[in-house]
Amino acid sequence: MSLLLSVNLLAGAANVVAAAAEAVSVEVKGLFSGSALLVIDGQQKLLKVGKGYRGVTLVSASSKGAVIDIEGKQHTLGLSRRIASSFQSADIHEVRLQPGRGGHYVTPARINNRPVSVMVDTGATAVAMSLPQARALGIDYRNGELVPVSTANGIVNGYRVTLSSVTVGTVKVNNVAALVSMSDFPGEILLGNSYLSRVKMFKENGVLVFQN
Repeated sequence: MSLLLSVNLLAGAANVVAAAAEAVSVEVKGLFSGSALLVIDGQQKLLKVGKGYRGVTLVSASSKGAVIDIEGKQHTLGLSRRIASSFQSADIHEVRLQPGRGGHYVTPARINNRPVSVMVDTGATAVAMSLPQARALGIDYRNGELVPVSTANGIVNGYRVTLSSVTVGTVKVNNVAALVSMSDFPGEILLGNSYLSRVKMFKENGVLVFQN
């Protein structure tokens, strides 16, 4: 091997090491079956499974999440999750909600780690649910405080309880106040201010964003 070739190989190896040492930031902006919309170091890229960019390879993707490979290590990310600085999870959790019919924001969520559907209601003082919904979630409402609850059909009895957790996307809040109405109202579980006031909430181009 010539001296010149040896020098070139050593220089190439040094460049690889230097590149590997650089921090890479990755954020998931869109999820599809077999592909994902990623922002890699500020560059938005739609990658198909098996394809890569700047050392980031998409291993798998579905509507629930994406698996990416960085330098031989795999990381699972949900929508709007970000990793950076040696690929550690970012401190900020974020979820983005698209408006539905009538401009309402309805989204899958988890109450006490059980899947539900909730509607964002900034006019509700607390998370609110009907008696059937509370029973389906296994909530021991009778140990709560008996209070009057205003419904579309007037005042009914209800119970004020504390939920162990309410989670929307990756944005989780523990010990959340809730009202259980002793009726079939509301038809949809209302995500009220006992949750909303404890997260950062703002709109961006019509999209409702939660962060904590």
